[in-house]
Amino acid sequence: MNREMILVVDDEVDIQELIRYNLKKDGFAVHTVGTGEDALKAAEDLQPDAIILDLMLPGIDGTQVCQTLKSDETTRSIPVIMLTAKSEESDIVAGLGTGADDYVTKPFSPKVLIARLRTALRKAREPERPTQVEQLSAHGIRMDLTRYKVFCGDTEATLSATEFAILEFLMYNPGWVFSRPKIIDAVRGKDYPVTERSVDVQILGLRKKLGHDYGRVVETVRGVGYRLKAL
Repeated sequence: MNREMILVVDDEVDIQELIRYNLKKDGFAVHTVGTGEDALKAAEDLQPDAIILDLMLPGIDGTQVCQTLKSDETTRSIPVIMLTAKSEESDIVAGLGTGADDYVTKPFSPKVLIARLRTALRKAREPERPTQVEQLSAHGIRMDLTRYKVFCGDTEATLSATEFAILEFLMYNPGWVFSRPKIIDAVRGKDYPVTERSVDVQILGLRKKLGHDYGRVVETVRGVGYRLKAL
């Protein structure tokens, strides 16, 4: 049985070795590189099952690498987990905005990193689920669930996979308030090791991409969670 191949991109050798050791111990095959340029070449040549990508790299940084990967048909479907020492919302949103599937901040727990990696791999393997609903529409926002596209009026909004899943969940249930843990369960599954703060970051990115007028329909209910404005 072939082991899943993980491409690790980090310019710090100690971090490379830490991740390599833990991934190999968990049964993965691992290839490491230290620059963005090498990451793009390795992704094309190896077609790894997933990529763990540091944000701060010499030359082409992680944001540019992820953007390039997600714009290329041959690498678009490879899950990318952004690894970063930056924890500011703007940096996390920027990383997710390029199409990264998840992020982990340094210092990190190898167990948490591997758990998130396995979740990303599982989601990538899942076949498209049939749905009776092909489109959702509310407040001028239209979601095409068969093509994974979102339109605000006539303008298309490019969302990450997680942002799309959150918006879909809220649009299925307009007016209903959902706690952060409930949103996590709905879009990631009950065993996903993610903090409630991550939901706030995803909502921030979602609102920004929907734009000022449309983003306002994703409402914060203080002390509870979030909802899509009632119809």
